[in-house]
Amino acid sequence: MNRLKGKVAIITGAASGMGAAHAVAFVAEGAKVVLTDINEEKGLEVAKSLGDHSALFVKHDVSSKEDWDKVIEATEKTFGPVDILVNNAGIDKPALLEEMPEALYRQVIEINQVSVFLGMKAVIPSMKKGSTGSIVNISSIAGFVAAPYRLAYSASKFAVRGMTKSAAVELAKYNIRVNSVHPGLIDTPMTSAVPKEELSKINIPLGRAADAKEVSSLVVYLASDESSYSTGSEFIIDGGITAQL
Repeated sequence: MNRLKGKVAIITGAASGMGAAHAVAFVAEGAKVVLTDINEEKGLEVAKSLGDHSALFVKHDVSSKEDWDKVIEATEKTFGPVDILVNNAGIDKPALLEEMPEALYRQVIEINQVSVFLGMKAVIPSMKKGSTGSIVNISSIAGFVAAPYRLAYSASKFAVRGMTKSAAVELAKYNIRVNSVHPGLIDTPMTSAVPKEELSKINIPLGRAADAKEVSSLVVYLASDESSYSTGSEFIIDGGITAQL
């Protein structure tokens, strides 16, 4: 239960869903965690449940460089230099390409893609202080295969996949590892908004959606020293969906 003992982590989008599950798992493994989200009420609630000595919530617009600077500052002031960054925050705004407003496309790209760039860039100086680091970028199987009515979402998730590889090669000299995680259908508030008839069309060999905790187990592994030789890699967790394609 001490796989992350002594490590300091930032997890974005941690007020609910996978982000909250990651935060719970990290604290259980001994990490100090800074949870960030735009939803202050729920974020504070999750952080409080984890304890003041183990968790801190910071309200955070992940598409804002200024907000990222504040998060790094608060993290170092409270817990010390950052060892782990989990870029988990994301949104899904389904729309037909022909009908998709430009503003919606840009919003998805800003939150799902630009935020990953900003987060990785912001955390590097802090990770250099400890001469080590692990960045886990949450992408999606939509970063591998087509996702109908989700051109913006797919674009952002394909981008995160490529950004992860480029960053991994560039940051290896600092002993900073960068990997991407590609979930399939996960039982979260985001997927609960998807119409049931659409979900029923997904052929999942394991026959079910995943619990967010199952993704957290993989994220803990990538954040820990157990994955010390893994960088620039893609980790798919989709119950076998992409194995059929």
